[in-house]
Amino acid sequence: MEPDFYRELAKAELHLHLEGSIAPATLRELAPQVPLEEIERRYRYADFSGFIESYVWVNSFLNTPDDYAFVARRLLESLAAENVQYAEINLSAGVILWKRMDLTRVYEAVDAEAARSSVEVRWILDAVRQWGPEKAMEVARFAVERRKDGIVAFGIGGDESRGHCDWFSDVFAFAKAEGLKLAPHAGETCGPESVWSALRQGADRIGHGIRAVEDAELMRELRERDIPLEICISSNVATGATPSLEAHPIRKLYEAGVPIVLNTDDPPMFHTTLSREYEIAATRFGFSRTELSRLAANSFRYAFVKQEPR
Repeated sequence: MEPDFYRELAKAELHLHLEGSIAPATLRELAPQVPLEEIERRYRYADFSGFIESYVWVNSFLNTPDDYAFVARRLLESLAAENVQYAEINLSAGVILWKRMDLTRVYEAVDAEAARSSVEVRWILDAVRQWGPEKAMEVARFAVERRKDGIVAFGIGGDESRGHCDWFSDVFAFAKAEGLKLAPHAGETCGPESVWSALRQGADRIGHGIRAVEDAELMRELRERDIPLEICISSNVATGATPSLEAHPIRKLYEAGVPIVLNTDDPPMFHTTLSREYEIAATRFGFSRTELSRLAANSFRYAFVKQEPR
């Protein structure tokens, strides 16, 4: 397939973290005192814990609502250049609260920036699972309060091994009852039981979920309930969630009929773009033009605000 095909394909992005979208050049604009060599070193890691350390380091440069708005502007510019027409962006609200920042001002700043973009944007507010249900409930309450102002879902991320989805049953139930969708990370670094746990809590989509491939019954459950996995190939390889690119289970999941959507997660931190993820699916996993078009259609079909590509 010609290289332009991947870029020109109309796409939506459903698993993308604002704070992980900061390219080295953007970080230099934000913090010109930081040497480029230091940034490049921080954007290399061998495992998930190394990635988390870098993610926290990058977050340390976001200290005002204007900082968040600036990185949102740069992200949306890059998405528009790739013909990403719609995006549901994760905002790490739990981290913002932990930094004792004014979440209302930060959210209003990034949402105002999104309103100026050609990319249609909705927001998923993300809590940090290892900080427990009480902190997560603070995020969920804010998300519910602003659900008519562009927030469509609540999720939890962070260290999967330190925050089982079942621990957050009251938080998920509250968010769901108030009209939010649920999009927790699960089955990224922990096994199939983590995905089962997310399903028990009413998940509408699963962030990553690649370990579902180890459980035929779970794959059948996802297929029959039409619950998609937000697949992020380069992310999974970079964090060691899968031991190599060749070992990634995307093809097995697809052939098992599990609904999947291609995403980037934290694109510059994993040295990728959404177009590049489609190219990897084609060149390394044999996805045909027809299959890639189906995956692109899935990205609109499984959006929490139903979309049609333009």
